[in-house]
Amino acid sequence: MPMRTLIRNVRVFDGERAQPQGDVLIDGDRIADPDGLTAEVEIDGSGRTLLPGLIDAHTHTFEGTLQRALAYGVTTELDMFCLPGELARYRRLASDRDDVADLRSAGTLATAPHGHPSQLFEATGGGAAPASFDTLSHPGQATAFVDRRLAEGADYLKIVIDDGCLLGTHLPTLDAATVTALVSAAHAAGLRAIAHTMTVAAARIALNAGVDGLAHVYVDADPKTSVGDDLAAQLADRGAFVITTLAYIEARAAADGAGLPATFSDPAIRHNADHAIRTLLSAGVPLLAGTDATPYSPTHGDAMHRELQLLTKAGLSAAQALAAATSVPADQFGLTDRGRIHPGLRADLLLVDGDPTQDIEATRSIVHVWRRGSLQPQTADPLRTQR
Repeated sequence: MPMRTLIRNVRVFDGERAQPQGDVLIDGDRIADPDGLTAEVEIDGSGRTLLPGLIDAHTHTFEGTLQRALAYGVTTELDMFCLPGELARYRRLASDRDDVADLRSAGTLATAPHGHPSQLFEATGGGAAPASFDTLSHPGQATAFVDRRLAEGADYLKIVIDDGCLLGTHLPTLDAATVTALVSAAHAAGLRAIAHTMTVAAARIALNAGVDGLAHVYVDADPKTSVGDDLAAQLADRGAFVITTLAYIEARAAADGAGLPATFSDPAIRHNADHAIRTLLSAGVPLLAGTDATPYSPTHGDAMHRELQLLTKAGLSAAQALAAATSVPADQFGLTDRGRIHPGLRADLLLVDGDPTQDIEATRSIVHVWRRGSLQPQTADPLRTQR
């Protein structure tokens, strides 16, 4: 139950930068300026840092994953494909309860018949893709497809451009004309369009179609060439964002050889991805921290802390990585009530020991999590044992 909570003498990362040590008031479900009145709870913030609740910009929601995410300080998840028929249930859960992360979702993604991710249902033992898994094959179907996503409750549209080359296979994929028609239909309906791409060629198709962002960093731009620089400049010129998903790339590398093509275990993939992150950062492209979390690997919640580590290793400062997990995704997805610590905004907050603006691993030292002003029950913190 939300109440008045005063956090005293705490260092604050406000979503963009560190602020001088001071006091922060949680009043009901909102952040407020301290007013000198009595607070039911007072917490000593000395030696600690208060952060906006983390936003994972690329996840996939399944049973129990919203609860797990919140335990690790991820207060909002941006789902990029929710299994058909499940979205309404998870939306109600996130709306009615404060012991799970909040949720925004693409609902059913746009892909070609038998295109990605249809093949994953068999690979994970789920059998064939559900019969209700909607697909399309030509531009004339785009408007009706988007209309069905609106009826489903989608907050944005995800479009798959993936021929399977990185998976060592061949998959049907949407052609450029269909991608363009989908983007146009999404924008006409007031939805952002995000493209699943992992190669330079696919990213170019997406950008030429007018997408708002890419769901993955691309992994095939050779740092010895200007290809990555050119693409980063195009992204910056279009004002498009990139969701980083370095934790996904790392997880896929670990999985290679376990019945999967050994593509991602090639050290060049990780090297290319890290170089792409640095190039995008230098070009001024908005970078959003996202993990591609699933019930398998990477996992919800803890993967975000690994993503932040990988981003700093790739070249972001700790403050830039924290912004990529708070204010930047809030800005890019129009979540104007969160992602920052400011009076009037939602009290989605994460309190940690130490100073993650100097040492990003401090995000793992979780003290408290609030979701919509509700303090989450304290549990043994598994992240501390992984430091």
